[in-house]
Amino acid sequence: MEVHSSIYNSLRLLSPREIMGYTDFPFLMKEGLGRDTRRFPGHRELWLYLKEFSVHFGIRELIRFNTRVEYVGMLEDVNDVDYDLSIDRVERNGEVVEEVFDAVVVGNGQYSYPQLPSIKGMKTWKRKQMHSHVYRVPQPFQNQVVVMVGNSLSAQDISMELAGVAKEVHISSRSQKNLMEGFSKVISKHEKLHLRPQIESLEEDGRVLFVDGSFVVADAILYCTGYKYSFPFLDTKGLVTVDDNRVGPLYHHTFPPLLAPSLSFVGIPRKIIAFPFFESQGKWVAQVLSGKRKLPSPDDMMRSVQEFYRQREADGIPRHETHDIIQFEYADKYADKTGFPHLEEWRKKMCLVALDNSDVHLETYRDSWDDEELLQEALQSPHFTQHIGPIMIST
Repeated sequence: MEVHSSIYNSLRLLSPREIMGYTDFPFLMKEGLGRDTRRFPGHRELWLYLKEFSVHFGIRELIRFNTRVEYVGMLEDVNDVDYDLSIDRVERNGEVVEEVFDAVVVGNGQYSYPQLPSIKGMKTWKRKQMHSHVYRVPQPFQNQVVVMVGNSLSAQDISMELAGVAKEVHISSRSQKNLMEGFSKVISKHEKLHLRPQIESLEEDGRVLFVDGSFVVADAILYCTGYKYSFPFLDTKGLVTVDDNRVGPLYHHTFPPLLAPSLSFVGIPRKIIAFPFFESQGKWVAQVLSGKRKLPSPDDMMRSVQEFYRQREADGIPRHETHDIIQFEYADKYADKTGFPHLEEWRKKMCLVALDNSDVHLETYRDSWDDEELLQEALQSPHFTQHIGPIMIST
C-alpha cells in the first residue's frame, strides 16, 4: 500500500539528533552501509531510528501494515461509549472489516493535508501549480521561472535547492518583517532568488501579479503554505471539530472533554521538541486508560479549555496557531501530569542554539555548529550513558 508523504528527497532534520530521541532509546550515530552519521541526518536515518525503536520494544508486532482506517464512529449504550472502526484491509483485496474497540487514540499526523491559499485566478491559471507536499526533486523546474508562495521552513529548503536549476525563483511572502535573517542572507546572495510581496492575482497569460503592481510571467507556482489538521475518518457527531486549524475542544491538546477518555489525540501540538512531548502524551493517555490516573470532570476540562482559548486570544495569538506551543515551560508542566521527566537542560539549550544558528546561517547550520561543550554534556548525560555508557565525539 503506497502512501504519499510530504518528504522531499533532500529533507534533513531541523534539529540535532541528540534532542530528538525518546527517553529510553537515544538517537545514536550508527556506522554501516547506507547509514547517515551526520548530526542533522536525512529523513531516511530518522525512519531507520523509528524502525529500530519499534523492533527493540516489540511494537512492530502490534502494527497492522497495509491497513487503512476508513471510518471511526461511536457506538452508544447505556453504560459506556465504544468505537466502531471500519477498516479497509488493502492486503486482502480491499476487504472491509468492522471491529469494536473500547478506546481510540488518533495520531494521524500533521503533514498529510496541504493548506492552499485562495488567490484570484488560481482556478483558471493554466500553468503548473503544486504544493510542497508533492515536491520531491528540483530537476523538473530546470530553466523555469518559479513563484514560491510562503517563507516557511520547507520554502527555505526548496528555494535554495531550486536556485541551482531554475531560471528565476520569486518568493512571495505576506509579511517580510518576519523573514529570518538567514533566509534574507540567502536571498541576497543568490542572484536567481527574488523576494516579492503577496500575490494579487493570477492571469491566464501566465502573469503573476503582486500587490505592489509588479508581475512576473511564471512557468510554475509552488505553494509552501503549510498543512491543515484533518480527520476525514472520524465521526464525533460534532463534538470535536476543526475550526481555522484549531482542533477542539481538547483538554491540553489531548482529550475532548465530552468523549474522554475513550477518545484522545496524540501529535497535535507544533513547534515543540516533538518526540519527547508526544511520548509524554502517549504515557498520559495510557495511564488514564489503564486507570492509573484520572481526568478532571468534563465540566472542569471544558472550563480549562475555554480559559486556555481566552489566554491565547489575550496574548494576540490567532486561532490557527492554537496548537503552536513554543514553550519549554508548557512541556514541563504537561510532563508533571504523568510523572514524565522534564526536558533536560542540555536538550533545551541545544534546541535554542540550533534555532539561533539556523536563523543566522541558514545554508550551513546543519553542517557547521559550535556547541561542542553542550554536545559532550548531552552524550555524558543519563539519557545516553544509562543505555550505552559515556560517549565522546571528536569535533
